[in-house]
Amino acid sequence: MTVDIIMSDPKKKSKSRAKSNKKKHKPDINNLSVDQTKTKAKAGSSKSLVEYDPLQRYLSEISQYRLLTRDEEIELGKRITEQDDSEAAFIMATSNLRLVVKIALEFQRVWMQNLLDLIQEGNIGLMHAVQKFDPYKNVKFSYYASFWIKAYILKFIMDNWRLVKIGTTQGQRKLFFKLKKEKQKLIEEGFVPHTQLLSDRLGVSEKEVMEMDQRLDGWDISLDAPLREDSDTERGEFLSSNASSIESQVAKKEIETLLQENVALFRTQLTERELEIFDKRIFTDTPLTLQDIGDKYSISRERVRQLEKNIIKKMKAFFKDEIPDFDLYE
Repeated sequence: MTVDIIMSDPKKKSKSRAKSNKKKHKPDINNLSVDQTKTKAKAGSSKSLVEYDPLQRYLSEISQYRLLTRDEEIELGKRITEQDDSEAAFIMATSNLRLVVKIALEFQRVWMQNLLDLIQEGNIGLMHAVQKFDPYKNVKFSYYASFWIKAYILKFIMDNWRLVKIGTTQGQRKLFFKLKKEKQKLIEEGFVPHTQLLSDRLGVSEKEVMEMDQRLDGWDISLDAPLREDSDTERGEFLSSNASSIESQVAKKEIETLLQENVALFRTQLTERELEIFDKRIFTDTPLTLQDIGDKYSISRERVRQLEKNIIKKMKAFFKDEIPDFDLYE
């Protein structure tokens, strides 16, 4: 993996690097060029590089860009803000690439994976800082840029630290990085780090503290991973499930098909009035009232109820005769 310098040379010169200006006097900021921000690499330094070590190569590359003075930062900031000067933006960004590495190293103990990933995200934050920097405020660019760099690195870690995201809100992100530190601080002060005390200290709910504590104490495990190194059994095979087994699902489907077939056969044995009651009172999701059916056939509600009861009784008897072991399904 290589980490590209995120802002390319706007002049696109054919030479990738130029020797530093050997003049000892301070260069005029208005006449600064991209190549003049580079310093001459130490003689023979490339021989000490590991041939295929992208991190060492990147660190060697960015060390060639000199740091800016406060006055130079302000002047470059004005050129970026007022003139949208891409060359000034390039100089500002490349001169602070080492700041990104410094901040990324602070988060390496949390990430514990490829440092170049953090550097790349930090470079994106640096680029946004260059675009948003206000040179008219009395703030050093490195101080301002550090907030953007940290924000992008933090977001990257929260999104990629685990297979499942463990922090999406601002409170959860605060807990992710401060919970263990606050616990240790309370212990050193002689307090037991109870959930309520941590909640008060960090300004989040007790529930959030408990959930984050549980997440941080464990780690993601693939369900496809073997139970042991010498086993073919996967962890997912030991998970309990509320879903019905395949055998139960097949059996249920067979019963439903059998019932539908026998219901169709049973309907052929009913009179017109019984069929009306069966279809519109018994075998429907929106049954008619007893009064509605009674009015249609000029009978009382009680008589409709009796007919309904007899139809159900007749249907059960029919199913017992036609379906083997029907009593087991009641």
